[in-house]
Amino acid sequence: MEYNSQTIEKKWQNYWKERKSFEPSEDFTKEKKYILSMFPFPSGRLHMGHVRNYSISDAFARYHRQQGKNVLHPIGFDSFGMPAENAAIKNGSHPKGWTYDNIDYMKNEFYSLGFSFSRDREMATSDELYTKFEQAFIIDMFEKGLLYREKGFLNWCPHDQTVLANEQVIDGCCWRCGTSIVKKEMNQYYFKITKYSDELLNDLKKLEGGWPKQVLTMQENWIGKSNGLEFDLFFDEESRAKLLNKFESFDVFTTRPDTIYGVSYTALAPEHEIVDFMFENNLLSEHIKTQIDVMKNTSSIDRQKEKSGVSLDLNVIHPLTGKKIPVWIANFVLTDYGSGAVMAVPAHDDRDYDFAKKYDLPITAVIKPFDGELEEGKAYIEVGELFNSGEFNGMNSKKSQYNIIKYFEENSIGKKTTNYKLKDWGVSRQRYWGAPIPFVHCKDCGLVMEKKENLPIALPNDVEITGEGNPLDNHPTWKYCKCPSCGRDAVRETDTMDTFVQSSWYFLRFCASPENWEKEAFSKEQIAYWMGVDHYIGGIEHAILHLLYARFFTKVFRDLGYIDFDEPFDKLLTQGMVLKDGAKMSKSKGNTVDPDAIIAKYGADTARLFILFAAPPTQELEWNDSAVEGSFRFIKRFFERSSNVVKSNVIPMIEHASLTKDEKFARKKVYEALKRANDVYEERYTFNTMIAGVMEAMNALNSQSSTDVWSEGYWILASIMEPVIPHICWEISSEYFSLNNLAPQKILEEVFVEDSITLGVSVNGKRRAEIEVAIDEPKENIIVLAKESVAKWLEDKTIVKEIVVPKKLVNLVIKG
Repeated sequence: MEYNSQTIEKKWQNYWKERKSFEPSEDFTKEKKYILSMFPFPSGRLHMGHVRNYSISDAFARYHRQQGKNVLHPIGFDSFGMPAENAAIKNGSHPKGWTYDNIDYMKNEFYSLGFSFSRDREMATSDELYTKFEQAFIIDMFEKGLLYREKGFLNWCPHDQTVLANEQVIDGCCWRCGTSIVKKEMNQYYFKITKYSDELLNDLKKLEGGWPKQVLTMQENWIGKSNGLEFDLFFDEESRAKLLNKFESFDVFTTRPDTIYGVSYTALAPEHEIVDFMFENNLLSEHIKTQIDVMKNTSSIDRQKEKSGVSLDLNVIHPLTGKKIPVWIANFVLTDYGSGAVMAVPAHDDRDYDFAKKYDLPITAVIKPFDGELEEGKAYIEVGELFNSGEFNGMNSKKSQYNIIKYFEENSIGKKTTNYKLKDWGVSRQRYWGAPIPFVHCKDCGLVMEKKENLPIALPNDVEITGEGNPLDNHPTWKYCKCPSCGRDAVRETDTMDTFVQSSWYFLRFCASPENWEKEAFSKEQIAYWMGVDHYIGGIEHAILHLLYARFFTKVFRDLGYIDFDEPFDKLLTQGMVLKDGAKMSKSKGNTVDPDAIIAKYGADTARLFILFAAPPTQELEWNDSAVEGSFRFIKRFFERSSNVVKSNVIPMIEHASLTKDEKFARKKVYEALKRANDVYEERYTFNTMIAGVMEAMNALNSQSSTDVWSEGYWILASIMEPVIPHICWEISSEYFSLNNLAPQKILEEVFVEDSITLGVSVNGKRRAEIEVAIDEPKENIIVLAKESVAKWLEDKTIVKEIVVPKKLVNLVIKG
């Protein structure tokens, strides 16, 4: 038999399409499996990272279909976003046309790889129908106070000309294009994700065992819950006068109340309201104003690198000692955490120490080692004994925190407080290719929600995209409308939504029945049956952004009454990157591999086999051309050796006891592969070990000649491998077994019962030989066989002792 991947793969792809082989059933009495991979942005072509992602999910989907489960394995496209606009600028194309042309191309690539997606539930987040449902959700969230608009300093990407959420700033740069961000003051819409801080944090416990620990830790750290002391620092009389008696105090938060007596200066963020007031009322010199502007326009990450600040020539009063403390502006103080003001303890904080040394500020130590002296020239940041701390002297610094907070509360000068690093999610984007925010600005009514019957508020097609400004804002007619409330002239909101909004609920959209696809975003009946997602597969780079937002949306939708569960994804698998020459594949590095070229040369099954065999799915995978060749050769052999199989609609019945040793061994290896496959698909996900087991079984089959053993072997191995290399397995299964083998396989324990055993033979403790004996061989016979196997070591020797360790070894002790 000649293996022709092109012919075989086209045949079965057409077969699956014509018969709608992968559509889920509406029979909700069946056990279900919802398998989902993070959907792609339609950039134009699949890369090997996509192939890996979807090969993993497809293996799960196909396996569970074989087990008789009702499987939902959908695909969509995360199709809004800046790359479409950038491509429009570069190529003179329209973002919509560019996007949907790419979707069509990528869909063909998906199906050329044999991925078993539901075609009836395909969608793109830029579909107007998707926008209609999403805008209705946004209106509901606004009515519930979960969406609001306010002015603030935002992360601005000068390259993409848009605002970024905190989570989208990576090391001070835009997550998408890598440009250093700056701070810009403007209006922004925010989701009140902070309302869910505690629940997002506490519910991570529900995900333990199903999600990687690394992802749970990353989310926990991002939410950043911390307990501490909050109190006010009051200005002295002279400073209040300088501030025109506008401010009496400002509040600070600290997680280190044990260092309170060591406060020697305080620092405000450049964006703090007191700084703004001084700026606006000309209470600062032009030189200081310039320095403040520089700080404001520096990214949060860069502000943490080189410490800089300016004195405001103001003082506050220490709440316990009554001493004056100078007030500074420091670039490292951010409004993102706490109040935008900090108490500084340079003797016990590295950052505060560096700043104090740079500007020659006082350093007051209040904690010392339990046994020893403080080391000069550095901050002491360990637990120790309090001194210079009034009535708290001598206490363990860690244990004293409770007492100091209690003192502040009893004297009504402060309180125990919980803070979070997590900030509300800014979702406004000043770009065209996104979902319009469904609000209207009316001179008389203010900010007004659009009426739901007017949805969707769709994008205009006649736009000019130049990269300068917001195309919607520049459109001659689109933004002009009537106020939904009073009917007077009004202006539409021209900001569009962050694309992470669309990906925060798309998994629910697949839970709409095809019959009601246009009438409802999702069906309560379908949601109750399909959710949560049993297996969710995607890159760990989404640990904070997408995965946190999706959890937030799920909780919001629950509180809005749409759904009745807390978490969307039961099990999460984060696959490793595909590398070539030790680096992540990228066009700029010239180290990409085109999946289409691999399919054309070797076939889709080869690409799938290599990608699942080369490394466990959670580890990085190094591309290897020779290993791809090896995968192709294995499939070719697997196909050609099927000629040893006898056609049958049922698995052969074999009398195991009558088989030869090689035939028994071959059966054992086949069923070992089956056991391993069940373990891999259900628990371990190490497809590479399962495939290795199949290869071992093939070698064992090749060492025997029984057609029944060959037929039984292929019945099982084609079933095991169908989730990995589906085309060839359907071809073999159809040719020889009428596809009846693509079903649950029963493990026969008889094949694992050994009727012989191999024992090691040692002489004076040194292994010299092995013997094979019957499982119930008498001890006397074992000793005879052992002596024969090591006869040359026994010549002219006297055997002092004969030791038989059952089922392990024989040791002969000799002398002479």
